Amino acid sequence: MRLFRQLFLILGFGFVAAGASASVTAPQIGAEYQVLQRPQPADAGKKVEVIEFFGYFCPHCNILDPVLTAWVKKQGDNIVFKRVHVDFSDSMLPQERLFATLEAMGKLEELHSKVFYAMHVDRKRLSSDDEVVEFAVKQGLDKQKFLDTYNSFSVRSKVGRSKLMQQAYNITGVPTFAVEGRYITSPSIVGQVMGHPVTEQEQNLASLQVLDWLVAKVQKEKAGPAAAPAAAPAPAAAPAAASAKKK
Repeated sequence: MRLFRQLFLILGFGFVAAGASASVTAPQIGAEYQVLQRPQPADAGKKVEVIEFFGYFCPHCNILDPVLTAWVKKQGDNIVFKRVHVDFSDSMLPQERLFATLEAMGKLEELHSKVFYAMHVDRKRLSSDDEVVEFAVKQGLDKQKFLDTYNSFSVRSKVGRSKLMQQAYNITGVPTFAVEGRYITSPSIVGQVMGHPVTEQEQNLASLQVLDWLVAKVQKEKAGPAAAPAAAPAPAAAPAAASAKKK
């Protein structure tokens, strides 16, 4: 599976070199990105908050994930990256709780891509608690510890907060990105304005270019106007002319 994802990542970035059609150089408000009507609080300090609203059930999120992961690594300390799992029906709730549980157990980085693989390659539905527990045990997690976390108050609270965020950001489809609680973009938004038929991978890469641009925009906004250069010190007053000597 690791080899598959590496090949996918290489092919994905190959589109950047091969296809100028994926290039977005000057994103426009109302076109490649939108402004949230009600800005949401962002807690990233001097960095830029980037949120991916996604779902394990979503095939588009699965395709995007390898190149998105590489993009996050490339941004490094410029951003604070967060994922929020959405649900649009009850069948998605176990996956949302699985995400929250893996995060709480410190296993998300290790198993995040494996959940995608289980759903979109092995065709596991993961739409019930029993299916989710079976998956977790197959990954080597202690069954009782997983169940305790899965059913914990903290996980249920996180799921509740995710639902509130989904509503606050008016998320109706995934994957969707929110930048600094104000700007919204997605591969589908970007793809609609690219002006010609494009592949899904080209849409994904173009949306990451829009994210690059939005991150740089927010960084400039946080930096504020450049400080005016300090005024040069006034030259010292010339010494008064010596009085003429009396004759």
